[in-house]
Amino acid sequence: MLTFSVSSCKANEEAAEYLNGNAPDVKVFSLFEIDSATNRFSTENKIGEGGFGVVYKGILPNGEEIAVKRRSEGSRQGFTEFKNETILNARLQHVNLVRLLGFCNDKEEQMLVYEYMPNKSLDFYLFDPIKQHLLDWKQRVCIIEGVTQGLIYLQEYSRLTIIHRDLKASNILLDHEMKPKISDFGMARSFKKDEHEERASKLVGTYGYIPPEYVEKGLCSIKSDVYSFGIVLLQIISGKKISSLYGENNDLNLLEYAYILWKEGKGMEFMDASLDDTSSPCKLMRCLQIALLCVQKNAKDRPSMLEVGLMLRNKSNFMAIPKQPAYSKVGNEEVVESSQHPKSCSRNETTMSPVWGR
Repeated sequence: MLTFSVSSCKANEEAAEYLNGNAPDVKVFSLFEIDSATNRFSTENKIGEGGFGVVYKGILPNGEEIAVKRRSEGSRQGFTEFKNETILNARLQHVNLVRLLGFCNDKEEQMLVYEYMPNKSLDFYLFDPIKQHLLDWKQRVCIIEGVTQGLIYLQEYSRLTIIHRDLKASNILLDHEMKPKISDFGMARSFKKDEHEERASKLVGTYGYIPPEYVEKGLCSIKSDVYSFGIVLLQIISGKKISSLYGENNDLNLLEYAYILWKEGKGMEFMDASLDDTSSPCKLMRCLQIALLCVQKNAKDRPSMLEVGLMLRNKSNFMAIPKQPAYSKVGNEEVVESSQHPKSCSRNETTMSPVWGR
């Protein structure tokens, strides 16, 4: 097991020894190397900022572009999160996860070095009235597929079951081809394959993406990430923020608004007006129904990510009828048949491709 100490030299020696045998592609960087790559952490190289600290773009001597997450002195995330993200990312290899190139724990500096993602994060596009037009339906389908694949890998195909615990639009980064990669594993937890849930000692994550059983009871499971995925899916098809209120009186949260429109057969009113796929309402309505199933109040009512993958590919013979979603005050009247299956909908109309773990 990789152990870090506060002593920078000792920590880097321990890390190097561990990684040589367990993750040889992950490099231990010196402070001098990163300082040079980022032009001494220049303001011009700053590309973002999060809970861990500031993110800088850098260029290595071989010309490779990197993203450096530098823990700030007042960071909400500490040494534990730094160590956690390093260890987990060293073990994970998937095309839809941001690749960890290395880290630095030198002279009290704690930094994570990742592959550079030139097209920023998903929220940079979704919630901007101009930039959202750059994400057409084909690209959004690609993003939905990629995030689904990444989560299936974490839950089913990695050596340990990984729960991200902070999945959100800003933690989904886009590469040069606009393909998505899940990032930021500082809050993630790992489980043995025969474990199903645990009670967390403290609440972590982002308001709006956290399921009720985690808020109320501290229970964390793979269904926690399913809930967060449901929120992200609602945002991808609607371009709407979780923090805003909707409806005629602006008194409905995003989940309530989506559920009421779906229940009344008006789901297309929920969709992002910038989408150009107006001839395929079935695809959008199917995504809406899947998203609502993912944000059910009871974790047992939510599908697994494998089941989500089958439903997105239209390979599931049965899709449950969503009940009222979590954090909802609206009623749960019987849903009319027409709201679930528009007349123009056919089983083979979906464009989702296979989402097996890689």
